[in-house]
Amino acid sequence: MEFDFAIIGGGSAGYAAARTATDLGLKTVLVEGGAEVGGLCILRGCMPSKTLIESANRMLTLRRAEEFGLRARGLEAHAGEIIARKRRLIGEFADYRRGQLETGKFAFIRGLARFTDPHTVEIEWSGQPSRTLRAKSFLIATGSKIQTPPVPGLAECGALTSDDALELETLPASLTVLGAGPVALELAHYFSALGVEVSVLQRGPQLLTGVDPEIARVVEEALRKRGVAIFTGTKITAIESTAAGKLVRFEHAGGHRVVESAQLLNALGRKPRLDGLNLEAAGVTHPHGRIEANPHQQTSRPHIFAAGDCCGPHEIVHIAIQQGETAARNAARLLADNPSAELESSDYRLKLFVVFTEPQVAAVGLSEAEARERGLAFRTASHPFDDHGKSLVMGESEGFVKLMTDAATGEILGGAVVGPHASDLIHEIVVAMHFHATAAQLARVPHYHPTLSEIWTYPAEELAS
Repeated sequence: MEFDFAIIGGGSAGYAAARTATDLGLKTVLVEGGAEVGGLCILRGCMPSKTLIESANRMLTLRRAEEFGLRARGLEAHAGEIIARKRRLIGEFADYRRGQLETGKFAFIRGLARFTDPHTVEIEWSGQPSRTLRAKSFLIATGSKIQTPPVPGLAECGALTSDDALELETLPASLTVLGAGPVALELAHYFSALGVEVSVLQRGPQLLTGVDPEIARVVEEALRKRGVAIFTGTKITAIESTAAGKLVRFEHAGGHRVVESAQLLNALGRKPRLDGLNLEAAGVTHPHGRIEANPHQQTSRPHIFAAGDCCGPHEIVHIAIQQGETAARNAARLLADNPSAELESSDYRLKLFVVFTEPQVAAVGLSEAEARERGLAFRTASHPFDDHGKSLVMGESEGFVKLMTDAATGEILGGAVVGPHASDLIHEIVVAMHFHATAAQLARVPHYHPTLSEIWTYPAEELAS
């Protein structure tokens, strides 16, 4: 089998690359070795977790019914029914993706790919005879897998992973969450909203490492109000299985602490899925278990590209899609045999970050810390939701919005929001930044009253003055 462009991995990055390469006229093949088709986002990431979180959000709303002059009695969470709904929806999403892969516009092969040289892979699948595939260029888009860090006792105690948590048909009485990144906090939000007693242990000094500390504090305070126990600045010393469940010993605030719960969730991150690829035979370097890729998405072998979680630097779906499309276009340029062709680079200026906790968190562009690291002169302004008409009407007063602009030009460099519908509100700033708008220009855009969106006009007006 001979192809122009061979893609290993059928997730978001891989499918986007296959579609793009085919549209550019490349003879393309996509090889998927997973037991299921769809990729992390559809099968065990974005879509299933947000399906569960939707149930959690509605439970929180129902609990506050009396605040709005309503009565909701006898509230119960039926985890089995929540999971059944999730499975139905995810099955539909996965079927749709399978249909996209099987349109015949490009070749689609089920199997595990293993490089035998820089232009050849051997494919094996379910005991069938191996097949050999050669291609002029490749894209590695194999995604990531859950990692188990060397925490004493973690590997032996039988902790849940996010994959397990998304399938739990019976709610545990209590749960300890290790980690405080997006996955950890979203699942902490889900379980606590449904009545589970939740504790969160974080090694770093704040939740959501790298996020504006003010934003992290709002999320922490909101979770604490709902009864979530949060410990930051911890060091786990031991994890043990007990008759009651799982016990975690850790150091915190200069003392020794213990948390015992029915279940333990390992939410300490993911790592690139590179097993079995035999990258050494291809000459692709992967120090520290992550493929090195330049801004053109090229690896140490210029004809072999990488995209998505296997290379980073940001493990976010829309960025994986962008990287896959960039890789496909650059492969087409190289195959056009034009040595002077200028290759496209992935652009992270509009890097988005969203966490679906309650309240939600969203940010785009630079943070204040990143701006300082770059030595930029900037200005910031913020406005709280507890001083905004629509959010008060909604009873959603936690959090704030913040804008950051270039001190000299007024161009918007970044925006952040923690509060109601943050995942939607942030896109107004994405659009503004896409067109390199200034705060003054944003302030002049009409906003209907009363809406959540008009809250952006307040910091914009302050920065425009």
